[in-house]
Amino acid sequence: MKRGFISNRLPLSILLSGILVACFGLLAIFDASVIDAYRTFDDKFHYVKQQSLWLGLGILVALITANIPISWLKKNSVILYGFTLILMLIVLIPGLGTKLQGARRWLIFGPLIFQPSELLKITLAIYLARWLEQGREFKHFLGILALNLTLIMLQPDLGTAIITVGMAFMIYYLSGAKIKEIIAFSLILLVAISGLIFASPYRLTRVQTFMDPTQDPLGASYHINQVLYGLGSGGLYGVGLGRSRQKYAYLPEATTDSIFVIIAEEFGFFGSTLLILLLVGLLTASLKVAKAVEDKFDKLLASGISLLFLIQILVNLSSMVALTPLTGVPLPFISYGGSSLVTNFIALGLLINISKRA
Repeated sequence: MKRGFISNRLPLSILLSGILVACFGLLAIFDASVIDAYRTFDDKFHYVKQQSLWLGLGILVALITANIPISWLKKNSVILYGFTLILMLIVLIPGLGTKLQGARRWLIFGPLIFQPSELLKITLAIYLARWLEQGREFKHFLGILALNLTLIMLQPDLGTAIITVGMAFMIYYLSGAKIKEIIAFSLILLVAISGLIFASPYRLTRVQTFMDPTQDPLGASYHINQVLYGLGSGGLYGVGLGRSRQKYAYLPEATTDSIFVIIAEEFGFFGSTLLILLLVGLLTASLKVAKAVEDKFDKLLASGISLLFLIQILVNLSSMVALTPLTGVPLPFISYGGSSLVTNFIALGLLINISKRA
């Protein structure tokens, strides 16, 4: 009975959970973007129409990846990972990669704007699961992480770097890491993050404003103060759907990294808790897959994807409630952005694929 439940119902619950959360995201995106969309594009539905197209594409690729033979993924893991690394190099080349807001992270293919670092998270997980299935050496693992961290920080994108490194290390840990390796990695990571923060004035400023949000409220602390205003305004029940004040150009990145603030403002504590429960449901279904499978590659890949979701959710929400410094990390399935949404559905498709092998 248990195996029948896993093989028949769990894949459907994973896909439906992802679609349900993404549909809630469409509502949140429309609500948060209506002012900016009308002012910028003279179309208040611009952002939600774009995200709807990405959602349709995401569901399609999820159905495709759910039926790709796992043996093919294992056989071609190096090719998939290598192809993504090439894209990460191309994005750094002026004239090929697109620079927006001081960062060079995007490739443009006609009407499509794609962020290779999002795909890197998935192909790296596939590659590591295959590599660690056969054995491992700590120094080689550190070399792989250093390569990925370098390419991501050349864009630069500290948030994605933290998530990628965290996910990769958790896969390595689950493969049977030794205590001395865990301690060594923790020390190396602490030194690396500290160095990246102190080497960049704007990252150091973010840490300082996190420690004291009252300093420079109209400058460096503006974003975190608007976040706190939005959360405080929501109270228990929220100000009501469509009645957010922060979306009137007060809150930076209202449709992307900071969209949870708009949700909390309009739906209050109870509404934002409901959203978190939806995300927990999706994470629970993902972790069930990792627990159910016996093949080492399947288990490592399913665990990596589940932890990828978990780390992104924790980093985004913790920064939005001022538990950690602000980082540019989207909320999975909720924030506006085609690359993130489609990549998340690729991950769901892989989980569905693995669950069928339980």
